[in-house]
Amino acid sequence: MPVSQNLKWLYANRALRSFATAFLTVIFPLYLAVSGYSAARIGMVLTLSGIISVLLLAGVGIFGDKVGRKRAIIILSLLSFLGSLVMATSRDFWFIVLASGLGGVGKGGGAGSGGSWGPLFPAEQPLLAEAVSPENRTKVFGRISFVGVLAGALGSLVAAVPELLHEQGISWQTSYQLLFGFSAVLSIFMVMVAWPIRESRSPHAMRSPEADESVPINVKQLTGRLGLTNALNGLGFGFLGPLLTYWFYRRYGAGPAELGTLYTIINLATAMPYLLSSKISQYLGAVRAVTYTRTISIVWLALMPFMPTFWLAGLSYLLRMVFNSLGMPARQSYAMGVADKRYRSRVAAFSNLPSQLTSMLSPVIGGSEMESFLDFPIYGAVFFMTLNVLAYYFAFRHIVPPEEQNGPHPTRHLTHPVVK
Repeated sequence: MPVSQNLKWLYANRALRSFATAFLTVIFPLYLAVSGYSAARIGMVLTLSGIISVLLLAGVGIFGDKVGRKRAIIILSLLSFLGSLVMATSRDFWFIVLASGLGGVGKGGGAGSGGSWGPLFPAEQPLLAEAVSPENRTKVFGRISFVGVLAGALGSLVAAVPELLHEQGISWQTSYQLLFGFSAVLSIFMVMVAWPIRESRSPHAMRSPEADESVPINVKQLTGRLGLTNALNGLGFGFLGPLLTYWFYRRYGAGPAELGTLYTIINLATAMPYLLSSKISQYLGAVRAVTYTRTISIVWLALMPFMPTFWLAGLSYLLRMVFNSLGMPARQSYAMGVADKRYRSRVAAFSNLPSQLTSMLSPVIGGSEMESFLDFPIYGAVFFMTLNVLAYYFAFRHIVPPEEQNGPHPTRHLTHPVVK
């Protein structure tokens, strides 16, 4: 099977994962709340389950480069299956922590992200990059995110099911647990669509000692710079994630039906920006595209606490996600474009490990502070995401990916030799 044929299977896998992530992100903290968990205890669950996600992320980075990225996707899908089954059958604190960590609950990036994060990320991204030419790489990254957000829009609608079931006399806990069971079924389908994927090179070839001289920065430099910027972003995102749905619940009294509707609208609104990302990247260059779009998204996030109603706050969050979506494919494609092909899984994993680690700190801090200052997570996210944008620009403004070195855009004159 030609490598390019992998795209349809990768698209299908992302669609299934995004569909499940969309409703799990909404219902998981609400399920814990109706089960008697306080805000601080919800934050603790997210922090501890994040440790499991970090271990999985590191394992996929090493396993993907050495043994195979397709195999990593299949194994993670099976672990997600087990995690969903446990959440469908138990409310015990430690079982919930283990299950949410294995299932990747809250690790898909939230509404509008297209399910583009989590432990599966280091296996998926290199397979996408090797399936197309450098010139089309950002376009493909945009398309898979487009597929993801559309699937996520449908998944967000499913978040309203517990409320519908509760109106028919079924308990809240049982209603939520039924959706966890549905997530387990989706995990089996993820295994099925990953099975036909073919990798262009064997694990032995990927371990070849020959250096890739075409990359503009070596692996250690790239991983270190990405790690620093992602650590700051992780601190910011950790204040949001599933805690954001709890913020809407506490601030405006929004239930699962309202939140599901909002997230559906956000997913639909953020679909087209993913397709426009490659055009913006071609015009501005990847680094400037990421910097400008993220700056605007932070402004809209900062305005959320000033909104008097749920739907106005939701509109502000929607605009934050639209501008964030414009730069996301460019950021992901850029990292793969400047990375040594042999170590793309490792770069994707270990450059994102700091983000996973720092994002574990924020939920427990944000959850605790919400008891006395409800808007604390929003302001914490704004602060660290602003630092992330500044660090990213200064770290990569002179590092040009292959497709930009001769292209008609403002960065073409910044070509530099490989950073040793």
